[in-house]
Amino acid sequence: MILHFDLDAFYASVAQRDDPRLRGIPLAISGSSRRAVVLTASYEARPFGVRSAMPLYRALELCPQLTVVPPDFTRYRDASRAVFAIFEDGASAVEGLSLDEAFVALPAASLDEARAFAERVRARVRAEVGLTVSAGVASVKMVAKIASDANKPDGLTVVAPGTERAFLAPLPVGQLWGIGPKTLPRVLATGVRTIGDVAALDDAGLARVFGRGGTFYRDLARGIDERVVDPSRERKSISTEETFEYDVRDEAHILALLREQAAELGADLKRLDLRAATVGVKIKRGDFTVSGRQTTLAVPTNDAATILAASEWCWRRSGLQGVPIRLLGTRVASLTTAEERELRLF
Repeated sequence: MILHFDLDAFYASVAQRDDPRLRGIPLAISGSSRRAVVLTASYEARPFGVRSAMPLYRALELCPQLTVVPPDFTRYRDASRAVFAIFEDGASAVEGLSLDEAFVALPAASLDEARAFAERVRARVRAEVGLTVSAGVASVKMVAKIASDANKPDGLTVVAPGTERAFLAPLPVGQLWGIGPKTLPRVLATGVRTIGDVAALDDAGLARVFGRGGTFYRDLARGIDERVVDPSRERKSISTEETFEYDVRDEAHILALLREQAAELGADLKRLDLRAATVGVKIKRGDFTVSGRQTTLAVPTNDAATILAASEWCWRRSGLQGVPIRLLGTRVASLTTAEERELRLF
């Protein structure tokens, strides 16, 4: 059996856990600039239409009584580590998808044993970390993921083996993995509305709706998913970025922000015991066009000064000095652990 766990409104829930004054009220986690976006909205804010990735000004229009709290990533990481330790206790494999979400595989577990494990995890997360987590239990990854979303917040949905297709059939086709915002309008235009509609398509219909990759979608719609929980899934990069309240041309401002971002990334790498061999910058201009430059280091590093030197070099290469800049970000990638670096010596 495979389980999917998803902490409920994670950033907002951490804030409400740590400050009782925030409990039971509409809450958004966001920066404070004119261009800030909502990172997470509490469940109390969602009936007003407040959602993640929404511009903050729009969220405040929809919910004038909205309380806005700045993010605190140190607290989020601490909570995430505590929760993942609970996931790992008794599991055969844990595949982290983000700070607040993971797949868990159990060793030769029955449906009842998987249900009991999910209940124990949810109880421990509540008692030991002070948060709620929704869970889905199924025989395959995609169904477990959809099941955990089916009863949020603080819910548990169990899909017995053999019932996957029936569980999926009435759900909107947009819940099927691989059908994103760009693909969905095209699929709906063909008359396909539910996952059951996809499961019922013949080969010709699949080709008409999805092209050559149609069998992949039909298999998923029928509850067929051979992907396993992969604990070796590696974090590929770490990034940080800032959207300016007003477009910036001043290079001193740009360089100061690069310095702050290099310090933040260096600290993150040290905390995670990682080093990066690639450093890049992301630049969004005032006209919303996005440019990027990156460089590869001779030796992987977690040193903030080295990251800064590389990001400044990328900035100079961009040729955008004096151009109005809306957003600036720094990214480190090609990450390695200490063990991997030692192995490469032999």
